This record gives sequence, structure tokens and C-alpha cells, in this order.
Amino acid sequence: MNRKLTIMPCLDMINGRVVKGVNFVNIKDAGDPVECCKAYCAAGADELAMLDITATVEGRKTMLEVVRKVADAVTVPFTMGGGISSVAAAEEVLKAGANKVSTSSAVFRRPEMIGEMVKELGADKVTVAIDVAQNAAMPSGYEVFIDGGRTATGKDAIEWAKQVNDYGVACILPTSKSTDGVRTGYDLPLIRKIREITDASVVASGGAGTMEHFAEAAEAGADVLLAASVFHFHVIGIPELKAFLASRGLSVRT
Repeated sequence: MNRKLTIMPCLDMINGRVVKGVNFVNIKDAGDPVECCKAYCAAGADELAMLDITATVEGRKTMLEVVRKVADAVTVPFTMGGGISSVAAAEEVLKAGANKVSTSSAVFRRPEMIGEMVKELGADKVTVAIDVAQNAAMPSGYEVFIDGGRTATGKDAIEWAKQVNDYGVACILPTSKSTDGVRTGYDLPLIRKIREITDASVVASGGAGTMEHFAEAAEAGADVLLAASVFHFHVIGIPELKAFLASRGLSVRT
């Protein structure tokens, strides 16, 4: 594996505060987004992800003021998601200072928007997030969920990922509801299935609890290793994680 891994702390936000949940619920406050982002930049994060997790269900746009404050404070690229329901909304977020946008529910409801975003903004600016839950009734064993993981769609997750990939996005971010926040490891079969159908960057998301879990995700085919609670609550340090991954023969950014 020659690709360099990207370590990406993820900051979920509600009402402008960083929070962390388990299985998409049981939310705890984890701090101020600007201070968290500064700390992660100092600690050696390669990129950051921020998600306004109630924007979609509350029917509102992303909090642009938070995006601006974070953009002023960070020294690494950051991706912003939540409430991005149109190309115009994505443009606003990028103009406010985000380097990339992540979208999920809106593009599931109107898939052609993925192509519009790639054309208007550039493929490297667009991440499509796919929240999934294990469902044995689906051909792949995974079902797509939208609205912050609240709404089942009846759509096979790998079929949806193939559709997403065909629009030419640069990054696909699948999160498994069953492993989210529980620190028992990433959903490795999901990562492998997504890796098989795309040349885009694949983000491992949901479930990191040990440094070994990050290595497993990389070996399963993830390019970007995203985590929240283990970083927020200082269970794992980013420099130590990079040293561990390098010791496993994996290529990391320095």
C-alpha cells in the first residue's frame, strides 16, 4: 500500500458546540469547536471533519459563522457537512472557508445533485457521506439511512455507493451505525465492500477504540482514518497513533 494515510478527527456539532454520541444517540458535550480545532492542528491532525448533525433534521443551513471562525483558526484542510441541501449551500460553506463539503441526505433524495456539485465545485471539494446499518435483507447486508441516521431508506448501501462513485466524487465516507461511538473497531466488511467499488478515497468512520483498529481499517482499504471520541477524550494521541501505524508498515503524513 503506497498511499499516505490521512488522520482526520471529526467534530460533530449541535447548536455550535462539539458533541459526541454512541450509535448516533446519547449525546455528550465535548467543547468549543474553534478550541478543539486548534488543539487538533497542534497535535498533528492531517485534516478535520465537522458535521452540524442536526441541521438537516431541523431544516436549516449549516452554521456559517462557525465555519468562518474555524477557517480563521485552523492550519489544515477541513470538510464541513450538515444541512448542505443544494449546490448554492455548498458554495456558501466553501466561501465561508471550508476546504470541502460533505453531503448525505440531500443527495440521496436527489442524486443528480452529486454530478452538479462535482461539475460546479470540482470533484476534490465533494465528499458523499453514507450512513448505514446492518440489514440482512439487503443484498450487501447494509441499508442506507438518512436524516442523521434516523430514517431507513430500503436502499442497499453498496448499490448506493456505486451510484455515488459513478458521479466522480473524490471521497466516500461510510459510517456504520452499529459501530459508531462504541470503540469496538470499525466495520471492516463495510470498508472492504466500498473499497471494491471505487477508486475514490474511502473514509473509515465509526468505532475506533484502539490504535489497532486504525491499522485494521487501513489494511481493509481505508485512505482516511476518521475518529471522534478517542481523540476528543484523549484516549489516543495523534502523534502516538502515527508512530504506531508507521511501525506497522503503513505510510503516514508527518
